[in-house]
Amino acid sequence: MSDTDLEAASACGRIIVVDDDPGIRDVVSEFLGRHGFEVETAADAVELNRLLAVSQPDLVVLDVMLPGEDGLHICRRLSSAEGPAVIMLSAMGEETDRIVGLELGADDYLPKPCNPRELLARVRAVLRRRGERPDPAAMGARCEFNGWRLDMVRRELRTPDGVIVNLSGGEFSLLRSFVEHPQRVLTRDQLLDFARGPDSDAYDRAIDVQISRLRRKLDDGGGSELIRTIRNEGYMFMAKVIRR
Repeated sequence: MSDTDLEAASACGRIIVVDDDPGIRDVVSEFLGRHGFEVETAADAVELNRLLAVSQPDLVVLDVMLPGEDGLHICRRLSSAEGPAVIMLSAMGEETDRIVGLELGADDYLPKPCNPRELLARVRAVLRRRGERPDPAAMGARCEFNGWRLDMVRRELRTPDGVIVNLSGGEFSLLRSFVEHPQRVLTRDQLLDFARGPDSDAYDRAIDVQISRLRRKLDDGGGSELIRTIRNEGYMFMAKVIRR
């Protein structure tokens, strides 16, 4: 690769393709490389960890079925560590598997075999969405509502008693969407756009499942309803949000 090609790849971003099938690794990495990305490959979590120890990629294309630590566990680990964007690939293609992947923090999900051109479009869309996200420091990095405290930079939620509540990547994105648009009705489509970007084709059901789980985590026993279902319209975050 020439110096000009390296500069172009650096400008597009660095990607790690994780798949135990060498044929898929070669096809995907070669195709993304021809479109300006710097691409490295790994056959499993061990090889991925070696690459992550050197430098952080912009995005990981991650197969679900891997020897050793599987893709879902890796996705959860990368999401909790505020790691790179993740696009998951799965030969299973079941709706349940897709919902689980998105709930664990994946930015997108594609069934295998996938068209390399579609994968390229998804990669560009995910990286574009990440680049367009507002700077938490500029919008108010800390929010308070009904005694709860949300730190946008640390991705940390604390109860009124100061206890840290663990949130998946999907739950954090959803809560962030609510606190950024409080006391107004948000449709499922709007929540998908706010949480995952306008190019997402995630299912409505994934939003419903995440809202159900988020509600349980926001239940402090005080009886206050923070997320209200508005029949035939969507959801509303009822609390007044104070930015710090």
